[in-house]
Amino acid sequence: MTRRYWNIHLEEMMEAGVYFGHGTRKWNPRMWPYISAKCKGIHIINLTRTARFLSEACDLVFDASSRGKQFLIVGTKNKAADSVARAAIRARCHYVNKKWLGGMLTNWSTTETRLHKFRDLRMEQTTGRLARLAKRDATVVKRQLSHLQTYLGGIKYMTGLPDIIIIVDQHEEYTALRECITLGIPTICLIDTNCDPDLADISIPANDDAIASIRLILTKLVFAICEGRSSYIRNP
Repeated sequence: MTRRYWNIHLEEMMEAGVYFGHGTRKWNPRMWPYISAKCKGIHIINLTRTARFLSEACDLVFDASSRGKQFLIVGTKNKAADSVARAAIRARCHYVNKKWLGGMLTNWSTTETRLHKFRDLRMEQTTGRLARLAKRDATVVKRQLSHLQTYLGGIKYMTGLPDIIIIVDQHEEYTALRECITLGIPTICLIDTNCDPDLADISIPANDDAIASIRLILTKLVFAICEGRSSYIRNP
C-alpha cells in the first residue's frame, strides 16, 4: 500500500472536537486502547491513534481509487446526512444518507430492480410522459418517484456492489456494516467510544456526534479519493 503524507494535524482535530467521546457509563471496553483520559464523566479519544488510522484509511482509499475502485459512503443520522452527501458528490462516490434499507447489498438483485424502476421513472419525467398521465395516476407515480429519490437517490448510478464502504457511526449503521461483513466488502468506520473497533477493516476513533468532527474525517478521506482518481485518470 502506498504511504503518503495526508496533512493530518492534531490541532485541527482538537478544534473540530474529534477527541470528545461518549460518557464513561456509555462505552465499549474494547475501545480502551483508543481512549487517553476521562474528563468530567466523558472519555477523551487519543488523537494520535485517530491520526494514525485516518492516515491508513487515506492510504487505502487512495490506492483503491487510483485503480478505479468504487466507493459507497453511508451516514443516515441528521448530523451526518448533509456532510455525507457533500463529500460523496465531491469525490464522485455513491452514498446513502437517509435510511439504510435492509438487504440493500445482501439482496442486491432487489435493489437493482428498484434502481431500474427509479431510472425508468426519471426518464419518463424527463421526457414529459408523466404529464400525459391522468391526474390521479400522475400523483401516485410522483409520490413513488419522490420515495425512490429519497432512499436511492445517492446510489442511482451504482451498477454493482461497491469495492469499499465508508461508514459514519457504527452504531447507527450496524445493519449496513453487517451486510458488508457478510459480503466481504472492506469497510472504513468512524467509531466513537461506544463502538466495537474490531468489526471494521479500518476503524477511525473519533467523535461521531459533532458535525465538525464528521466533516473533518470525511474531508481527509475525500481528498485522498480525489487524489487517487487524478492518478487513475493520468495513468489509465
